[in-house]
Formats: sequence, C-alpha cells, structure tokens
Amino acid sequence: MIYAYASLTVTNPDSLAAYREKAADALNKYGGKVETATNAARGIDGTPQIPDVVALLSFPDADSAMGWINDPALAEIHSLRRNAGGSDIVLLG
Repeated sequence: MIYAYASLTVTNPDSLAAYREKAADALNKYGGKVETATNAARGIDGTPQIPDVVALLSFPDADSAMGWINDPALAEIHSLRRNAGGSDIVLLG
C-alpha cells in the first residue's frame, strides 16, 4: 500500500464538483481510493499554507498511482481537478 497527499486551492467550485462526480471511478480503475478528505484542515506546527481541500489517497503500489495520474483515458478527469484551482499531489514513498 502506498499513499498520496492531495491539496487543492479551489477557485472554480463547479469544476471541482464535476471532478468529484468522476474521481472515484478513475481511482478505482487503479485500485485507488480516498482514505480521507476534508475542507477543514488545520496547521498544528510551523506556518503551513492550508489548502481549501486536502485528501489522502491510497493505491496498491507506486505503479498503480503512476498509472492513474498518467492514463490518457483519464486526462479529461484530471483536467477537471486542475481547472478547479491549484492542485498538488505528492506520492508518499
């Protein structure tokens, strides 16, 4: 199991809503899932920039995560997320 941290700064809520409708199926294609997500993240040490939405994703392995992000068939879905505002995803491992 490997995890990915996703942070989004939302400037286009409609695009994020459209992404959310399709995101689970796209993740499932590669064995991924959202472990937890929140729009109420809080910094507890230092001075982190707090995004509007934070999610912890899981995948069976790094190859699955990379398959998900690089799959040309999912490009339109990833575009919805990216068009929602700032979008960063970090693979943890």
